[in-house]
Amino acid sequence: MASSVAGAEVVTGKVLSKRDHLGKSTIQGNHQSLLQAKLPYSKTNWGCRPYKENTKLYCRRSCRMQSAQTHKKPIEDTIDLSSKLLSSTAGQVITCKAAVAWGPGQPLKIEEVQVAPPQAMEVRIKVYYTALCRTDFVFWEAKGQTPLFPRIFGHEAAGVVESVGEGVTDLKPGDKVLPVFTGECKECRHCKSEDSNMCDLLRINSGRGVMISDGKSRFSIDGKPIYHFVGTSTFSEYTVVHVGCVAKINPEAPLDKVCILSCGVATGMGATLNVGKPKKGSTVAIFGLGSVGLAAAEGARIAGASQIIGIGSNSAKFEQDYEKPIQQVIAERTDGGVDCSIECTGNVKTMIQAFESCHDGWGVSVLVGVPHSEAVFATHPVNFLNERTLKGTFFGNYKPRSDLPGLVEMYLNKELELDKFITHEVSFADINKAFDYMTNREGLRTLIKVAD
Repeated sequence: MASSVAGAEVVTGKVLSKRDHLGKSTIQGNHQSLLQAKLPYSKTNWGCRPYKENTKLYCRRSCRMQSAQTHKKPIEDTIDLSSKLLSSTAGQVITCKAAVAWGPGQPLKIEEVQVAPPQAMEVRIKVYYTALCRTDFVFWEAKGQTPLFPRIFGHEAAGVVESVGEGVTDLKPGDKVLPVFTGECKECRHCKSEDSNMCDLLRINSGRGVMISDGKSRFSIDGKPIYHFVGTSTFSEYTVVHVGCVAKINPEAPLDKVCILSCGVATGMGATLNVGKPKKGSTVAIFGLGSVGLAAAEGARIAGASQIIGIGSNSAKFEQDYEKPIQQVIAERTDGGVDCSIECTGNVKTMIQAFESCHDGWGVSVLVGVPHSEAVFATHPVNFLNERTLKGTFFGNYKPRSDLPGLVEMYLNKELELDKFITHEVSFADINKAFDYMTNREGLRTLIKVAD
């Protein structure tokens, strides 16, 4: 990932890689020193990234092909998938632990909540692992958003189906699944389109705190409803999700790793592979080096980019200041601009910089970050007339049910690395530490073990 090359040497050309006794990757081959740069408003790492000559492009369509394959190497998993054990609670209200947010910015409190059985076209899931995403953090702070509390946050997770509601035919108790904040009904015009993943029925709705079928919550404490969050609410030992927002995955997949595919990693990778679509040998600039940005860099590596430029805001990682605008520096360093830029911050000024960093004639810029509701994107029309392309993306243009299983297969086949994204692990009781890590900008993803 982009952050791992800071302060090191970067390999170009054909390389061999191995791991040392500490498990760290070392690369052998022809070396070229990495030029590091630091800017007053934007920070950047420069370097050429290696790629395999026979690298495949894992776009959305190829992920569907991967999901049909069987991973034959056994993987250790201590999770009891006994459908008999799981289905023993079917149709009953389950009392379990959940991390409840009672107000904006208040520490989450572990409470005993009641989780109602799934209704028609719904699935009740036992959550084993979840991670904290910045979207959870932003709506928990509720700065600029309409507060909706008490609420159970969480949307990046993995678990096992406990029971299903009426009409659910493609899932059963014991199936390993990824709950997703957006859905795929497979019937609307967006789901039937090869070009869109923005389902009419199940598109993300951050302001809705109830299920779409009856407008009621499945969570309660002493009879009082607790609101859902983006249809998932994975900061709970059990949750209820619409079947269209549940991706069934390989039963051999380790849930503590693949859980992060249900949001950040898929969003960043897809922005590069499915939307930016850089060609082999391209130059790619990534604006924002959090989990999503580094996932975009991983997508650029898979695509065979010859140079990946990371622009971040953590000054501790860089050594040199530039007074020029970042887009001007990039243009000078890349003979006119990059072939593709991916913006992952949500800052509108950074969006403009990313777009203007693209080469005229063919440059493509992809916006991933969500800006403030009143933000305005302003650039000179000549930038478009000179044949630069600006695109946006939602969840990396992946269709959750159709495509996420393929990303899981990529991980199982060692074609996609997920482990390095997980920098911290905490128990469910210590979930507030995850918020502290994010507040202090420590690490990438914090894994939270919800259930044993």
